[in-house]
Amino acid sequence: MIEDTLGFVGAGQMARALASGFVAAELVKSAAIWASDPVEAARDGFAAEVPGATVVDDSSTLAHESSVLFLAVKPQSMSVALDSLRGHVSERHLVISIAAGVPLARIADGLGGGVRLARVMPNTPCLVGQSASGYCLGASATRQDGELVATLLSAVGKAFEVEENDLDAVTGLSGSGPAFVYEFIEAMSDGGVSAGLSREVATQLAAQTVRGAADMVIETGLPTGTLRDRVTSPGGTTIAGLEALEDAGLRSAVIAAVQAATKRSIELRNS
Repeated sequence: MIEDTLGFVGAGQMARALASGFVAAELVKSAAIWASDPVEAARDGFAAEVPGATVVDDSSTLAHESSVLFLAVKPQSMSVALDSLRGHVSERHLVISIAAGVPLARIADGLGGGVRLARVMPNTPCLVGQSASGYCLGASATRQDGELVATLLSAVGKAFEVEENDLDAVTGLSGSGPAFVYEFIEAMSDGGVSAGLSREVATQLAAQTVRGAADMVIETGLPTGTLRDRVTSPGGTTIAGLEALEDAGLRSAVIAAVQAATKRSIELRNS
């Protein structure tokens, strides 16, 4: 368990998922978590999902009470968030941004020079301890800061340190990826229903199949092509299904989805 007090500037879904994940992993007690948001409904939602946490409407109060600050606002709200924190962040703070497309240089300019910074792109499965995150450190961040970021993220999934320029691709792949997977699970479920299964059974079978296949990739370390071939018999059911996916352009569609999400992250960075 860490001794730091965590403050979330922004109390939306991603902030709640991370905070809940940290508490569930017993990395921090909920009493050591603060969140600020000008929207009352967001504050109420955070308090409901992270019982014992403190919610306020003032970021300066949050900064006073916290040693680690998560910038959990939408990219278009970052300027307002930085303005509210400027003058209240000191050398005792580590500031971690989870906003897509907002570079470290912009955050440093908004808060003032010398601030210890990190950028993180997590995803919502952190709520169940299965996040896939990429992160990078700012120039003023220490080795201990990097270890803390890795500890926080590893408590709720897997974390990979990357170059800042690669965070757009992380955003497009794992940041947006859960939505792509949900779409795939729903489509598999639709296929099961069309073949005669109940919706409940079809959805559970589809979700468990995706989970099991993903675990096989991670646990065995084998190439996905090798694992696919182990399921595929000549002239069998699987090859018939794979041919249908190929005809429908699944592979190219998924690649295009990741590329589009990455492009949007770059656009946000440059706006």
